[in-house]
Amino acid sequence: MTQRRQFLQTSVALASGLLTTTAFSQAAWPSKPINYLVAFPAGGTTDILARLVSQKLGAALGTTLVIENKGGAGGSVGSEIAARAPADGHHLLGGTISSHAINISLYPKLAYDPIKSFTPVYLYGTNPVVLVVAANSPYKTLRDLMTAAKANPGKLSGASAGNGTSQHLAQELLAFRGDVKFTHVPYKGSAPAIQDVMSGQVDFMFDTTVVAGAHIQSGKLRALAVTSARRLTDAFTDVPTVAESGWPGTQGFEVVSWQALFAPAGTPKAIVDKLHAEILKIIQTPEMQDRIKGLGMQPSVMTPEQVLSFQKAEIDKWAQVIKAANIKLE
Repeated sequence: MTQRRQFLQTSVALASGLLTTTAFSQAAWPSKPINYLVAFPAGGTTDILARLVSQKLGAALGTTLVIENKGGAGGSVGSEIAARAPADGHHLLGGTISSHAINISLYPKLAYDPIKSFTPVYLYGTNPVVLVVAANSPYKTLRDLMTAAKANPGKLSGASAGNGTSQHLAQELLAFRGDVKFTHVPYKGSAPAIQDVMSGQVDFMFDTTVVAGAHIQSGKLRALAVTSARRLTDAFTDVPTVAESGWPGTQGFEVVSWQALFAPAGTPKAIVDKLHAEILKIIQTPEMQDRIKGLGMQPSVMTPEQVLSFQKAEIDKWAQVIKAANIKLE
């Protein structure tokens, strides 16, 4: 009995010590500035969000967030660096649909796993895209476009900001689901692509509501459909969803670009939960709601666990599309 009592006492002491150490380590966090790596160049949506959130988050945590931009290969370059960072709560990554859902199927030698290498912290929001044609295009509805594509396989051309971008894959998903064939015309960015759509050199394009919105309002582009599950509000209320076209295979069609915050895999759950809670408070302020909506995004309130489920579904969806379209990038 004496040995058993000593064993129990020792076990309790060890457990108490571990709890004390854990509580101390969590209480000490953050112990230095937090590195917020943005996997895209400065000036883009991912970078803008980082700068909007960082100052307020740093104040809430009693530290400074240092933003570092490492763009390249659709977010793969920066994501690879972040995946190797210590999982101590002092390293964060701004990622997107490209870096954390699409690239795993596009790049055969991707040096990180979007699920295994990271822990989701927060989904800032989603951004539906809109299918547009020139104002003088003969296609008045999405059904018109699909009917022409069905009758003339490969003759209708669709522009995008580049191979493997969400605009490109939205086009491929529509072709896959609608059983038609388009000719993809990649550009180096949205600006030159949308100019050629307006001039009629390319038949159509998917792009964000932010980029396409001004041209729709000016009368240079006609919006045929939005890729959200439900119609949008404000300036896009009259634009039907892709599913509303009634074209076979488009039921449940949905494409949203998205922006999220990740930490290296293994980051303590208590730290992830604290980060999530503080960012949620920041995002829910009227000021931040207006700023995010101004970027064309719909703010999210998903938990980290819900973000992970959402991310896995996105990976599966785009893997199917990329395989069907036989898209590979080196």
